[in-house]
Amino acid sequence: MLSVLRVHLPSDIPIVGCELTPYVLLRRPDKTVTTDDVPESAPLDSHFLRYKWYRIQSDKKVAVCSVHPSEQATLQCLGCVKAKIPVAKSYHCSPKCFSDAWQHHRVLHERAASAVNENGNEEEEIFGRFNSSGSGVINASLTGSASSTSLTNGSTPLYPAAVTQRSGGETWFEVGRSKTYTPTADDIGHVLKFECVVVDAEMKLPVGHPSTLLTSRVIPAPSPSPRCLIPVSGSDMLGNLHSDGRISSSGSFTVLSYNILSDSYASSELYSYCPSWALSWPYRRQNLLREIVGYRADIVCLQEVQNDHFEEFFAPELDKHGYQALYKRKTNEVYSGNIHTIDGCATFFRRDRFSHVKKYEVEFNKAAQSLTEVAVQTTQKKAALNRLVKDNVALIVVLEAKFSNQGAENPGKRQLLCVANTHVNVPQELKDVKIWQVHTLLKGLEKIAASADIPMLVCGDFNSVPGSAPHSLLAMGKVDPMHTDLLVDPLAILRPHSKLTHQLPLVSAYSSFLRGVGLGLERQRRRMDPGTNEPLFTNCTRDFIGTLDYIFYTADSLTVESLLELLDEDSLRKDTALPSPEWSSDHIALLAEFRCVPRPRR
Repeated sequence: MLSVLRVHLPSDIPIVGCELTPYVLLRRPDKTVTTDDVPESAPLDSHFLRYKWYRIQSDKKVAVCSVHPSEQATLQCLGCVKAKIPVAKSYHCSPKCFSDAWQHHRVLHERAASAVNENGNEEEEIFGRFNSSGSGVINASLTGSASSTSLTNGSTPLYPAAVTQRSGGETWFEVGRSKTYTPTADDIGHVLKFECVVVDAEMKLPVGHPSTLLTSRVIPAPSPSPRCLIPVSGSDMLGNLHSDGRISSSGSFTVLSYNILSDSYASSELYSYCPSWALSWPYRRQNLLREIVGYRADIVCLQEVQNDHFEEFFAPELDKHGYQALYKRKTNEVYSGNIHTIDGCATFFRRDRFSHVKKYEVEFNKAAQSLTEVAVQTTQKKAALNRLVKDNVALIVVLEAKFSNQGAENPGKRQLLCVANTHVNVPQELKDVKIWQVHTLLKGLEKIAASADIPMLVCGDFNSVPGSAPHSLLAMGKVDPMHTDLLVDPLAILRPHSKLTHQLPLVSAYSSFLRGVGLGLERQRRRMDPGTNEPLFTNCTRDFIGTLDYIFYTADSLTVESLLELLDEDSLRKDTALPSPEWSSDHIALLAEFRCVPRPRR
């Protein structure tokens, strides 16, 4: 007969908006063991599994700390109550907790006061969005309305909660009848109970005792400090607020670049400082989606997107928000794991703003094969390939704008845009390989530029700090022959050094913070390195803090209108490295608003 051997949850703490999927180990009638579901619609040997979820509510009200959500709160910030800040953010577990978090917490008060002054909306909360369009939209789609009894949870419609049992000062409310359950705001502070039992398909009666488990108390999803779009073009206005919440001035468009940290790299050994529940993929994927959707970018370039996560999560979820998806998986000549968990580059664009014209895929392994055929001696080819083949790729997409900012000089002219998205994941000691891959990508983009009059964007994680040879090649169009990075070249693939050039007029978008004029720039300049014209960091872990991510643009055809503000120590909780409960990657997102400009006549 069918029997349940074991049930457990992968994550130790349930979070609002993050689906809970218990692990259920079964023994089939033939004595084999499986984790496959046995629903009522497909019984096995006249038996199936029935699931139930309960919320256990104590007569004693329990609040959880907003900073340490696994701890019970002992005090509440009355300033938050007065400012009508979401009540979950007002609780702290100790006076020291409140004191340590004050620098971050104070921002909530300032934002609430600013919202009242600007638009009179006291309850508007900004999440990863520009100015006054915020998490109201995001939370409504992901978590905010999940407590409504007219919605579904898992695959089963919810119904008005019924009291199923009351004893010892506790009341059990049945909240779901599917294997999965997504905690709602109503569950915060309460323990959930999962119940699984084998049922006779004919009699519809349970067979044996149910297998159960209890969760920790449900905690609210932590929310990071909001990030605003800062104008750099001299205009004090942020542009037009679209009906869907996007802000951009007429004819401009926004581009996001973000290394989201592949789940296959997010190990507890590497990121031991991050709570296990915040490092789990079920939590991180929802937090990342909430952040990405919140930016409302017209074009989204993501790196470290696992193949299965692209197909099963990001592509379908972003499709709901109007994005078309393109993907290039890394090659697997070096990678030896599950092919479905190989990561790659994903580019999304809003269908109402752009249409897809052409796609180019760059596989650096193929380029390495070609290089060794012509530039490496036969006796060195195997060693050369072992050094050069790193499975990295680039995804290049040509789009056509559905909006126009062309003047009367070019009425009806097609506005094309070329967007390159890459992740140069090469060990730091292989400086020659890193430079070669960046140079190979730029030469490919030069060929596209030669065939069409087209603005270009080069986005990604280049694993190269400002001032390194790859960064110099991108930003300056050449590398100083005396650069120390060029000393590492055992295959002589970088010689002569005079060939390390390109003709694309690329400029780093974030350098506009140091060149631009406009409100709020002084604060951003303190977060920039004036020596390199780049942010102080885009990657922040316990072992490394520095800039690895960039958005480059062709300055003869594009101009920067505004930039997403940078993070600094004030934006992160005290002693926090990334990833964290608030930010689900070890990188930060970069976003720039651009406008196409007429090319100078030659």
